[in-house]
Amino acid sequence: VREAVEDATGRGWRPRRVGLVHAAVLGEVDLLRDFYLAHGGSLPVRDYLYLMPSTPVSLLMQEFGFRGPALQVSAMCASGNAGLLTAQAWLDAGVADDVVVVATDLSAGPEHVRAFVRLGVAVTDDEPLDACRPFQEGSRGFTMGEAAASFVLSRDGSGGRPYVVAHGGAMTHDAYHVTSIDPALTGVRECVRLALADAGVPGSAVAYLHAHGPGTAQCDQAEAAMLAEFLGGDAGIYSVKPLVSHCQGAASAVEIVATALAYEHGVIPAPPAVASAHPRLLSGPTALSGGLTLKTSLGMGGHNSAVVLGPAA
Repeated sequence: VREAVEDATGRGWRPRRVGLVHAAVLGEVDLLRDFYLAHGGSLPVRDYLYLMPSTPVSLLMQEFGFRGPALQVSAMCASGNAGLLTAQAWLDAGVADDVVVVATDLSAGPEHVRAFVRLGVAVTDDEPLDACRPFQEGSRGFTMGEAAASFVLSRDGSGGRPYVVAHGGAMTHDAYHVTSIDPALTGVRECVRLALADAGVPGSAVAYLHAHGPGTAQCDQAEAAMLAEFLGGDAGIYSVKPLVSHCQGAASAVEIVATALAYEHGVIPAPPAVASAHPRLLSGPTALSGGLTLKTSLGMGGHNSAVVLGPAA
């Protein structure tokens, strides 16, 4: 958050009524493990407060003197997109003039990793680029990572010189299964349709699908179907998870930041393809030729999200 605020200030941002959205799934797992195993479930009150999910939000609001709304959101891997959409809703409703969004995930401990390996979606015995091959043959799933990512949203063009413009987005839920995507893709399809409608753009205006892309078969199938159904015939698709791993609750925020930096520098940080791939998969760093990006994130348990991002004017 400090880096995001410093960077935004350097680009001309002048904070007014500032809210904060913290996107997270689990807290700092190491602290929770030590609380039970090393400290027998007993800590001094001051130390115990650091285990509470509200504490990081409160401390950040105090540090920066923000007095707008503050909230935690959780939508599994889609939490970062959920944070952006919550922030945008606050701006549209006029309850805040600026919103700092931060997503964190520090959960890649042995217990958590083992659980995802047993689910058949995480890989620990191979190199990331070989294990995680979104939209390519031979993909085994994802490697797990940790991250914190933060960005600032402002309304009325008052945020100084932006990296990117958030045009709109949407969320839906499959109401189908606690891990699997509804094979009918009803919720995913509706989410993309609503996101494009909210942004007020046709699918043909989208040049890139920055996919959730964890390298699992069901996500590959779902997002490839959305590419074919909604976007123009020249739109490319990519996922940065082979490069940064799957950062769980912080994943889509990391990918929003990657999209913003791609527009800033004119280069999409696509990983190289290592196997036979979807014909529209971008392979390796690719010059960004303009147009909009649809950033999809499909959180485990049916949390579908999509946001439409574009270059700053």
